[in-house]
Amino acid sequence: MLKWTLACCKVYISESRNKAALELIEKAAKLFPQAPIVNKFEDVTYNRVGYTLVSSVASKPSSLSSCPLKSAVLAMVKAAVEAINLEQHCGTHPRLGVVDHICFHPLAQASLDQAAGIAKSLAVDVGSTLQVPTFLYGAASEQGKTLASIRRELGYFRPNSGNQWTGGPKSGSLPIKPDEGPSQVSETKGAVLIGATQWVDNYNVPILTTDIAAVRRIAKRVSGRGGGLDSVQTMALTHGDGVIEVACNLLEPNKVGGQRVQKEIERVAEEQGLIAGMGYFTDFSQEKLIESYLSSDGIRIHR
Repeated sequence: MLKWTLACCKVYISESRNKAALELIEKAAKLFPQAPIVNKFEDVTYNRVGYTLVSSVASKPSSLSSCPLKSAVLAMVKAAVEAINLEQHCGTHPRLGVVDHICFHPLAQASLDQAAGIAKSLAVDVGSTLQVPTFLYGAASEQGKTLASIRRELGYFRPNSGNQWTGGPKSGSLPIKPDEGPSQVSETKGAVLIGATQWVDNYNVPILTTDIAAVRRIAKRVSGRGGGLDSVQTMALTHGDGVIEVACNLLEPNKVGGQRVQKEIERVAEEQGLIAGMGYFTDFSQEKLIESYLSSDGIRIHR
């Protein structure tokens, strides 16, 4: 039986083209070898990179201040907001900030409460020290707010330049009050969402078309919100010439996994005379992450 108490953190940064900035972010994380980056997923079209870190976690809340996972992620956030100017950002994936989204998940023998404790502690530091408006969701939110609901309130799903998201948010007050940090948003930094949930799989399926409206209809029909598959969230995002992806969050992958989502998207696409390509996961499985952590020797790339 595995004796480790492990948690992971996924850090999504709105940049994949500025290699010098990414090197600084990765260098900052390496100062905390107890919480290695075990996966890195880059997407140039989305102009977005996702890092996954894994670390052992303590059971006592008093240990959060010295938690390697929190320390590594905080160092990455600091490096990111110093190296990246969101006003210069352009990509086909939505974002709210330089560091768009941070999520903690319990792994081997860790609890959701432990993951939530790290998330809340990190949010205090990001908000107060780095002066970035920070919103909490999932088990880290006292109101139990979901990631999708906060994003909708903040206008996350509305591109501001055709099918692209360009530049940073306009300076001024946010439409809802952040849990931590200033209520004024910086055009260069933006805002960040930090949460804790059980494991979520991210699975993207390419549709061979340029008809964004048609793919949005497919995405809606497949999603739980649109009356499709329970616990599946979707977005239609342009992904290169002649391809639009249905990007999916699988909130309960043990019940509705990638294979079922693939078949449903293929079925709905065929009804509209479109072809769905083979989808892909943007991260390793929980088991693979644990294996990578236990044999970690630096950043592992998953494309």
